[in-house]
Amino acid sequence: MLNLLKMKSFQLLTMVLLSGFFGSLAFAQAQDPLSIEQVKNGLYIIIGSGGNVGVRVTNAGVILIDDKYPQNFDEIQSLVASVSDLPVRYVINTHHHGDHSGGNAGYIQIAEIIAHKNARENMIRGGQDAPPRIIYTEETAVYLGDVEVQAFYMGRGHTNGDTVVYFPDLKTVHGGDLLHSIAPFIDYSNGGSSRGWVATMNNILSLDFDTAIPGHGMIMDRRDVLDFRNQMEAVRARMTGLVRGGLQSSDAADEIRDGDLSWTQADNGLFMRRSIPGFYEEISAELSQ
Repeated sequence: MLNLLKMKSFQLLTMVLLSGFFGSLAFAQAQDPLSIEQVKNGLYIIIGSGGNVGVRVTNAGVILIDDKYPQNFDEIQSLVASVSDLPVRYVINTHHHGDHSGGNAGYIQIAEIIAHKNARENMIRGGQDAPPRIIYTEETAVYLGDVEVQAFYMGRGHTNGDTVVYFPDLKTVHGGDLLHSIAPFIDYSNGGSSRGWVATMNNILSLDFDTAIPGHGMIMDRRDVLDFRNQMEAVRARMTGLVRGGLQSSDAADEIRDGDLSWTQADNGLFMRRSIPGFYEEISAELSQ
C-alpha cells in the first residue's frame, strides 16, 4: 500500500510544485482528481493538488489534518465518506498557507478547526477566510472515540506557526510543510527560520515514530526525516561558508548549488526560487552577531 502511495505521490509532485505552497487559487482551478490511500490502519492520506491531507478515522467521527483549497471541500468530503460513514468532527491546520487551510471555509460550518495561535494570526493578517476558533500555544490533543491525536508547536521552521501532529497509537507524524520530499520553502515573511527549523526537526525526532506524512510528496520513514534534518544543517553550513567568503546576495542562488545537496539542485523547487534571499540575510545576520 505504501509503495503505491509513494508512486502516486511522485507522479503528482510536479503539479504540487507548480501550484505553490501559498495555495494560489489561479493555479488551483484546473486540478487532477484527488485520491485517498491508506497509510496505516485507521489513517489515510488524500493526495493531489495542494497539501497532503491526513484522515484519522475513529469510532466517533473523523479528524482531518489540513484541508487543501476551498474548491476541494466537496471532493475531500466524498473521499472521507469512502472510508468512514461518520462526519468530520475536527480539522487541525498545520499552518496558514492556503493550500493547507483553504478548505476551512467549508469545514468551519461543520467542524471545529484547531491551529497554533501564530497560524491564526497569519491567516487574519493575510485576509484568509475562516480562521480557526480554537488555538493553542505549546501543545494540545483531540480525544475522539477511542483515538488520541496530539498537536505540538515545536518551534519555528517553515513559518512561525507550524503544527506537528502525532498519532501515538500508530507511531506516525504529520509534519505539514516542515517536511517535504523535494526541497523546503522558508517563509521568512511569516516567521520562518532555517536555524529554528533544525531545532524543530530535532524536537520531531524526539517523538517515537516510524512513519511521517510530509506536507507535499511521498510518505517518509524515520530515516528520511533524519536525512531532511541533516540536509538542512548541511545547506546552512554551505551558505555560512559562502557568506564568510564574501558571497554577494545576488550570487547566492547560483553559488549555493552543490551536487551533494539535492535541495540546491532543485531548479523548480521553492527552496531555490523563494527561500534564498531571506536565507542569505538570515545567515548574514547570524555571522554579524
